Amino acid sequence: ASLHCAFFSDAASSEPCLIFQVHDITARRRAEGRLQHIAYHDGLTNLANRSRFHECLQHALDRKREDPSVHFAVMYLDFDRFKLINDTCGHDAGDLVLTEAATRLQSVVQPTDCVARLGGDEFVVILAVLPEKLLEAIAQAQSSAENILNILGQPYQVMGQTFRCTASIGIDLFGAHNSVTDLLKHADLAMYQAKKSGRNVLRFFDAAMQAAMTRRVELEQDLRRGLEQRQFVLYFQPQVNDHGQIVGAEVLVRWLHPQRGLVSPLEFIALAEETGLILPLGQWVLESACAQLKAWETHPLASKLQLAVNVSASQFNHTNFVDQVLQAIRLSGIQPNRLKLELTESMVFNIQDTVRKMHALKALGVTFSMDDFGTGYSSLSNLTRLPLSQLKIDQSFVRNMDTQPADAAIVQTIIAMASNLGLDVIA
Repeated sequence: ASLHCAFFSDAASSEPCLIFQVHDITARRRAEGRLQHIAYHDGLTNLANRSRFHECLQHALDRKREDPSVHFAVMYLDFDRFKLINDTCGHDAGDLVLTEAATRLQSVVQPTDCVARLGGDEFVVILAVLPEKLLEAIAQAQSSAENILNILGQPYQVMGQTFRCTASIGIDLFGAHNSVTDLLKHADLAMYQAKKSGRNVLRFFDAAMQAAMTRRVELEQDLRRGLEQRQFVLYFQPQVNDHGQIVGAEVLVRWLHPQRGLVSPLEFIALAEETGLILPLGQWVLESACAQLKAWETHPLASKLQLAVNVSASQFNHTNFVDQVLQAIRLSGIQPNRLKLELTESMVFNIQDTVRKMHALKALGVTFSMDDFGTGYSSLSNLTRLPLSQLKIDQSFVRNMDTQPADAAIVQTIIAMASNLGLDVIA
């Protein structure tokens, strides 16, 4: 409440009087409190927002400058392939996953730590209580990050479906001359290094990361230029039957860089996925493969060969994927049964949508192979619903099957299962 008072004299009695006026300002205070909360908190997760996080980071940085023996760490966290959830199941499902992730994050950090959402699927954490000894501080930061990776990697039950959504974490410890901008930049660089290392891992920032990120930016610029200037070429890896006869080939894309020469896909495919350039690149590969099949029709040794084309998750999950495949077939004028599309288990994210697209193309004659079989997480019940014609055993099993009994057993099991399902097997 607010209190106002005034003195005056009563003319009749000449006695002084005191009048109090009380105003109830509870509603106004509550409204101000709500506005204050909104200004510093994320609307979806109720975590601290970017503004509040910057204040906390600056406060911790000031403490570090006052007392260099105090250690703090900042973590930059980004979910792996989170876009797949939004693209396949809608943003409502994605929001529910983010909300659950925020709850999990808060459950494994200390009350003195600051957890914030910067936007999208990006979160940041300030570890405020670390040991005085630097090596112990690093060890504790690593342990905290591992706990976060573990809890975020647990399945999410959302809208009647089960999702697995891992994260990558970059960590930077405060130095004497860090700024807020530098700390975030360093942790962000470390996070990208974690993604490059295979995702669902953590990485600490060091000077080498800066150089690596500079090379990555340059490579992305070259990749865009390469697409514009048609610097890519197709190689064809023969596929043979048990008699050694060539029955088809797998399409391999290579980048013929004007300065660097032939660039391996190990260097540019992941970058193309991250930047979205995999969509135009994948469509070019598909159309070029179909054109090659058409050219082979006049060659007596190649007229009946089948070409297998790898399809990325981004391509397959695109709304117009079926139409894009049909367009490539019609433009080239090939028989659809000479085209085989290779999918991976990790792409079977939305089983209903996957089955629908595959059946639409199979009705025309296009066939499907499950690539890298045995390395993903799809259930066998889902596998039986997919209109596949072939299982492709991952090379990690084939390479060691004559020295590792477990790998040999896996290969034998896949062959037996494929036989029972009426599927071909390729290794």
